[in-house]
Amino acid sequence: MAWNEPGGNNNDPWKNRGGRDQGPPDLDEVFKNILNKFGKFGGGKGGSSDGKGFGLGLGLVIGLLVIVWFISGFYTIREAERGVVLRFGEFSHFVEPGLRWKPTFVDSVLPVDVQTVRSLPSSGSMLTEDENVVRVEMEVQYRILEPYKYSFSVTSPETSLSQAFDSAIRYVVGHSKMDDVLTSGREVARQNVREELQAILEPYDMGISIVDMNFKDARPPEEVKAAFDDAIAAQEDEQRFINEAEAYSREIEPRARGQVNRMAEEAQAYKEQAILQAQGEVARFEELLPQYQAAPEVTRSRIYLETLEEVYAKTSKIMVDTKGSGNMLYLPLDKILEKQNSSTTPSTNRRTLEGLRNQDPVSNVGSQDNGIRSGSSRSGRN
Repeated sequence: MAWNEPGGNNNDPWKNRGGRDQGPPDLDEVFKNILNKFGKFGGGKGGSSDGKGFGLGLGLVIGLLVIVWFISGFYTIREAERGVVLRFGEFSHFVEPGLRWKPTFVDSVLPVDVQTVRSLPSSGSMLTEDENVVRVEMEVQYRILEPYKYSFSVTSPETSLSQAFDSAIRYVVGHSKMDDVLTSGREVARQNVREELQAILEPYDMGISIVDMNFKDARPPEEVKAAFDDAIAAQEDEQRFINEAEAYSREIEPRARGQVNRMAEEAQAYKEQAILQAQGEVARFEELLPQYQAAPEVTRSRIYLETLEEVYAKTSKIMVDTKGSGNMLYLPLDKILEKQNSSTTPSTNRRTLEGLRNQDPVSNVGSQDNGIRSGSSRSGRN
């Protein structure tokens, strides 16, 4: 039967015989009962074993606390981190990644990420050297090299870096002209901000390294943004035209050089051709010379006839004056020659030496007389 049920005789587990209306139990008595139970568990009897049971229970409690203290000392350092160990608040050593143990309440560990590249943005409206206002947005990327210096060189490393970054940007923009910051001088401004920031951070020895500096944006105030956009567009067009002109120059120059080389080769070929033709004519006349010395009249008449044949072959109009009459005969030889040229190609016998060798001198003389007689009956008029 439960102690608080009817008929339970008010059996209070805290030994309050007078009932539950007599207040809370005595804590000393409760602890004494617990220690007595530990004493009985250890083999003691009655009140004579109170001291021994108390010592055993205290030892058990201390053992549990030691176990808990030992287990609480295990911790893990990730691969990208390095641990800064402080012993009683003073730097002791570094720990590498992995599962580690430290004495709790003696050592404390600050894990610091040394591999991740962190970024810190900064922006604001600034006054340039030529007294114009521009809004600049930049971003710095950095990495921690020395965890101890990063943790204890300054009170707040990120705040210090942000303030130094703002100071470097304002210094560089304040010593630059607005056109340079907005257009062609961005790369120079970015490099100058990086150098200025490194110079500011060097005395603080914060244990960080600047990885990169990004120039995100630079724009004028909204009131004059349209005019500056037109100016920037004009400068971009200028640069584009310059690039196109350079590309055209690189394209046309090799072509011109090729034409020059071709013309030089054609001139050289024409020169050689003219020389060879002249040498051929000299050789031909040298072969005609013995024949002319043997029969000068025949050779002279032959050359004369061939010359007339060549001249009349190139003439499209011929006027024939008939002897003894007042009529003039016109022959449309141009049409006739076009038809002849379209059907067959005329071949001119230029081999005078072979003709002279194969023809009888007597017949040449007769043909010469006939040619002279027939030529006297014709006269060409313009």
